[in-house]
Amino acid sequence: MRSRLLIVGLLAVVVGLTALAQTKPAPTAPAKTAPQTASKVGPVAPPTTDAEKIKSALSAAPASVAKDATVMDMPSMKVLKPGTNGWTCIPDSPSPGVDPMCVDKNGMEWAQAWMSHKDPPAGKMALGYMLMGGSDASNTDPFATEPKAGEKWVDTGPHIMVLNIADHFAGYPTTATNTKVPYVMFAGTPYAHLMVPIK
Repeated sequence: MRSRLLIVGLLAVVVGLTALAQTKPAPTAPAKTAPQTASKVGPVAPPTTDAEKIKSALSAAPASVAKDATVMDMPSMKVLKPGTNGWTCIPDSPSPGVDPMCVDKNGMEWAQAWMSHKDPPAGKMALGYMLMGGSDASNTDPFATEPKAGEKWVDTGPHIMVLNIADHFAGYPTTATNTKVPYVMFAGTPYAHLMVPIK
C-alpha cells in the first residue's frame, strides 16, 4: 500500500463481493486475531501467504470485531475469510508503516464515495479501526498517493477513525502536527474524518 487511499480504493471495488462473501461458512480463525501492540513504523514487507494476510488484516480491529469480519486480499479482491458481522478487514501492503484496516458497512459506502469523487451518503457516520497504526501521504489532500516534495508521510499510531462527520469537528486540530491527540484528516472536504489515537 502506498497510502490508505490505495487500500480504500481497492476496497471500494469489492463492496458487492463483501455481501456475497458473508453468506459462505467461515473457516477456522487464527488462534490470536488482534495483537496487543503495533509494529514499529518504518519500511516493512507486507504479508505474503493467505494465513499471514488473514492475521495481518484481523490485527486492525479488536478481537470481538475481527473474529467475524470478512477478510479481503488486495489487489486480487479474493475473499480470504468470509465474515458475518458487516465489517471488512484488509491486510497490510507496502508502505512506510504497518497499516491494515477494518471498516464497517457505512465505512465501505464512505470509501466507495471517496474513490468515486462523490459525496458520501448523508447521515451515515462510519467507523474504522487501524489498531496497528497507519501512514498517509497527506492530511489535507484526500487523493494524494505520495507526499508533496519536501513533506513526509503522516504516521499515526494505533487509532480509530470516525468517518463521514461532515463539518462536525469544531474544536479538534485540522493539522497533523501532533498525531498523538485526536485530529481531523481531510478537513474542508467531504471526506473529513476524525483520527482518534488510542495509545
